[in-house]
Amino acid sequence: MGLTLAEKILATHSGKKEVSPGDIVEADIDVAMVHELLGTSGGVAELFEETGVRKVWSKDKIVALLDHWVPAPNVDVAEIHKKCRYFVKKHGLKNWFDMKAGICHQVLVEKGFVRPGEIIVGTDSHMTTHGALGAFGTGIGSTDMVVVFAKGKLWFRVPETIKIVLQGKIPKYVLGKDIILKVLRRLGPDGANYKAVEFHGEALADLSIDGRMTISNMCVEAGAKVALIPPDQKTIEFVKKRSKKEIRPVYPDSNADYVDEMMVNVSEIEPQVSRPPNPTDSVPVQEVEGIELDQVFIGSCTNGRLEDLEVTAKILKGKKVNRGVRLIVIPASYEVYLNALRKGYLETILKAEGIVEAPTCGPCIGGHLGVLASGETALVTSSRNFTGRLGSPEAKVYLSSPATAAASAVEGKITDPRKYLR
Repeated sequence: MGLTLAEKILATHSGKKEVSPGDIVEADIDVAMVHELLGTSGGVAELFEETGVRKVWSKDKIVALLDHWVPAPNVDVAEIHKKCRYFVKKHGLKNWFDMKAGICHQVLVEKGFVRPGEIIVGTDSHMTTHGALGAFGTGIGSTDMVVVFAKGKLWFRVPETIKIVLQGKIPKYVLGKDIILKVLRRLGPDGANYKAVEFHGEALADLSIDGRMTISNMCVEAGAKVALIPPDQKTIEFVKKRSKKEIRPVYPDSNADYVDEMMVNVSEIEPQVSRPPNPTDSVPVQEVEGIELDQVFIGSCTNGRLEDLEVTAKILKGKKVNRGVRLIVIPASYEVYLNALRKGYLETILKAEGIVEAPTCGPCIGGHLGVLASGETALVTSSRNFTGRLGSPEAKVYLSSPATAAASAVEGKITDPRKYLR
């Protein structure tokens, strides 16, 4: 029997011809990413120093940055940032972006650190994003990252793989976010626990890299270990523009064994909205249309890319945000910010009386920038709407695509975006 994409990547990185689900392998790591968890109490820096290891395994393969709380909103966070900067300087890490690049998952892709067939780990659960480029991207905790810092290797249990086939033609008003919310509805919150998800199907060809990243990003909400899209020519061309290193794409075998297979007809998908407090509780927008909103947030590692800001500006052009709604827009990176600035998207958003912030996770984690008060309701393009995620545990948070979010900001209530996009 052949190998799935996850199995093949783990096999090549552990010096084996083949592996099977359940096998334990020690695999070489190509790239390791850390953000603020580097400097938190009991975080990577403290634990690494306790090991007595004097040097990190590679000064070139570790990427470090700040994105969750930037600029520092209080003294406690400022101290975390200080510890990060000290560790980076002490160990001579070459790929240090501080708070000057953006959200980690967007930055890793933009700066050419994500390449097909490689293993990329990071101290953030949404590392699954990088499966969009055919890389084995997965999140790990501080202890595991310390092992990576010391050895450049990490053990993995080979996951079973679910094959998801996206069939049909994507309607022009449906975005990657709508597709993944529909998929999550079928998977459920535990449907992919410690499994690899592998996407196939004709609809992938119509998805941009931005859209593919959104899909891979949110698979972790069903418990996925990785969420892989086999690289095509669009992927290879994208990566070649970003990375000077040799690209060695890996593909699943035609006779690979999958634990389950799901067919999704994307041509039948309508704009989706996830109801609180579960990202997988998605329904067609018509089922929640009319719910009044206090705040709309467009951004995060899920939907803060250029494509997302483009559709936002398209809907907002010549309009005003509803007087009862606060619209917060945060580009995912400085590259996205500058491109959106050049194309006029940010000017359109500002003229519509939206608020544009510098790249950061912002409201997505409820730490600062747009925290919700009790009794408030928000529609956001983030990946999670758990109770208390964006502030008060008495607030309600719905998830949607940027198109639905922008249309809803104009009307002050959850709104079907199709009348704005046809």
